[in-house]
Amino acid sequence: MNLLILTNNPNRASFRQRIEVYLDTLRTNGINCEVAKLPAGHLARRKLFMRAAKFDGVFLHKKGLNPFDAFWLRRYSKKIIYNFDDAIMYSPKVPERNSSAHFRPFRRTAKLADMVIAGNSYLAEHARKFNSNVKVLPIGLKVSDYQVDRPPKSNDKIRLVWIGSSSTLKYLAEIKPALEEIGCCFDNVILRIICDSFFDLQNMSVEKYLWSNEKRAIDLATNDIGLAPLPDNRFTRGKCSFKVLEYACAGLPVVASPVGTNAEYVKDGTTGFLAKDAQQWLDKIAQLIENRQLRKKMGDENLALVKNFDISVIGKQLIGLITKCLRNVTS
Repeated sequence: MNLLILTNNPNRASFRQRIEVYLDTLRTNGINCEVAKLPAGHLARRKLFMRAAKFDGVFLHKKGLNPFDAFWLRRYSKKIIYNFDDAIMYSPKVPERNSSAHFRPFRRTAKLADMVIAGNSYLAEHARKFNSNVKVLPIGLKVSDYQVDRPPKSNDKIRLVWIGSSSTLKYLAEIKPALEEIGCCFDNVILRIICDSFFDLQNMSVEKYLWSNEKRAIDLATNDIGLAPLPDNRFTRGKCSFKVLEYACAGLPVVASPVGTNAEYVKDGTTGFLAKDAQQWLDKIAQLIENRQLRKKMGDENLALVKNFDISVIGKQLIGLITKCLRNVTS
């Protein structure tokens, strides 16, 4: 089987996490993939879509199509699989306001697809309004990449960690009051931010680590507690909790907002805690700071849980979905 994979940006984190990590597995299992970046001009995109006729199917990642692109892609494609892992039907800046600029491309693309693959059940519910063949495939990661030797602790410092991008740093900033209070209560706590943008706290030292694909495993593993705050709105409910899974791979307990798949992946009281407000953030982080054995127990539970999200597991599911959709073309 031959599959043309279309993406707006092959360098974005979403592409790496949803597609790039599976390319070798797909090819090994008989699905030959060609990745193409969608060009800027209408005519250039039409030329690319014409090439789709040479493939058994097209795997479109996240991009919502305009009427021109939708018409020509559908005309030349034998099968179209639409894959998305964010609430792209809503504006991330004003999620409670209906946005036709976001909704219409999503609706149009979901309608024309032969199969839609959504990153979680919330996203799938939105797609099922326009397509009857919607599958849920959680995000996966290569667990072994995070299994690194931790250097022995040289002091009694407790490190809280948050990993993300500059566009989502605002979510961490929302729990600043709880972090400042933690800094007042504990003089041995440090916040580590792994990102391309940072902020400071008055009552707690902040370690600023630039995100690096090569170093993120060790940068995560040398911490004690993972943080995953999210506001609750129509956009964030579509988040697929990649950072929660990264913390789990690093053997860390997690304190997270009960939003989106956070509420599914964090087993409250077992692999971490769910925190709904500033007081709960303060209480749950403090509980973990004060109890080393609890941190270790929850971290071990996370290591066991996250095996279910390894790319070897999720990759098999992805192969099955693609094969099922393209089977009629190749038979």
